[in-house]
Parts: sequence; structure tokens; C-alpha cells
Amino acid sequence: MGFDTETTGLDVTTERAISYGFCAYRYGQPESDEYFYVVPDRPISEGARRIHGLSLEDIEAKRATDSVYSLEAGLMHAVEVMRHYQGLGAFFVGSNLTRFDLEMLRWSYQSAFSKRLEDDGLKFSQMRIIDVVEHDLVIEPSRATRSRRGLDHLCSHYGVKPGGHDALNDARAAVEVFFEQVLFNTAGQMAFGLTAPPASQSLIGEANHR
Repeated sequence: MGFDTETTGLDVTTERAISYGFCAYRYGQPESDEYFYVVPDRPISEGARRIHGLSLEDIEAKRATDSVYSLEAGLMHAVEVMRHYQGLGAFFVGSNLTRFDLEMLRWSYQSAFSKRLEDDGLKFSQMRIIDVVEHDLVIEPSRATRSRRGLDHLCSHYGVKPGGHDALNDARAAVEVFFEQVLFNTAGQMAFGLTAPPASQSLIGEANHR
């Protein structure tokens, strides 16, 4: 499950997500996705707007064509999606996922509802997280060899189409970067579990159709 957000700014303790992107992959292939916007309860900083190109007026104008939520409804829906996939045992894949997107979600939820995410069933300690930046540091720990690790740089390094600071496209890009990292680690052989169902699942499927 790829996950990414675009935000009003960079301070995870005070800023808000203004868009969420989710993309589910199954055996290496995209299966479903969801993308929605949120009207924040604070201004979008000029620096953030230069990156993702969204103003409050742009978000309001998207009501005609896209899903646009209030801050509280957006947080609740994002948590609902994540809780669902956590229940399925999914891995959450992203860039700086733990330190930025998830941390901002945690602080925003507590600020909006005066309770923790864990109180509503989303347990960070049990999330299966793959951060492509951290994964890349394991692959190549030398910062002299690879000094920059942002998603755009990882996309360039691994030959993946960049997401362009769009939450859904960045979520997809992070998953595709991870697949390329796996290929690199396995000398060009994609891990079997990413490309085919486990044998036990195939047998179950066959049994159910007999």
C-alpha cells in the first residue's frame, strides 16, 4: 500500500495534510487507489504552495470533480482506509513515511479529536512500514556515494517516473522505487512473493472451486 500526503507546511506538529493518496498493489501490480483533498484549518504556506501548487481556492474548486473533505472528515477517512489495510496485513510504503506523513497524521488527529490514533484502533507500533529512504540507506549506506535520498532523487536513480508532488502519484512512485530496490538487491530477480500468490493460497483457491 503506497501512501503519501501533500501538506500546508513542514512542521508535523502544527501543519495539516491537504491531500491523501493511497494505492494498493497485489503481487507487484496496482489493484486500486484512492485520492482525496482536505480543506485545512490553517493557511497553506507559500513554500508548500510552490512545491505542490495548491491553494485553498484550488482545493475548494475541486469539489466539482474530486472528493473534498473537512479536516475532521478527512482525518477520519484516512484512518479508516489505513485501519482496513492494516487489518489485511498490508505493508505501507512511502518516502519519509514515519517521520513526516504518519507523524503529521498522529499530531493532527490528536489536535482535532483530543485523543490518540491508537484510541480508535490505528496502532502505529503494529504497522508494517517500508520507508524507501531508509531502505535505500541500507542498500547504499555511504552518503558520499549517494548524498541525496528524497523521493525525486530516488526516482531518478532507479529510473522511476516521479510523482510530481501529487499525493497519489508520489504514493505510486514510492512503491515503484521499492520494487526497483528489490530488483537491485536480488540481482535482477524480483522477489517471488511480490509477483505471485503463495502456493498455499493457490491450493486454497483450487480447493474452493472443486
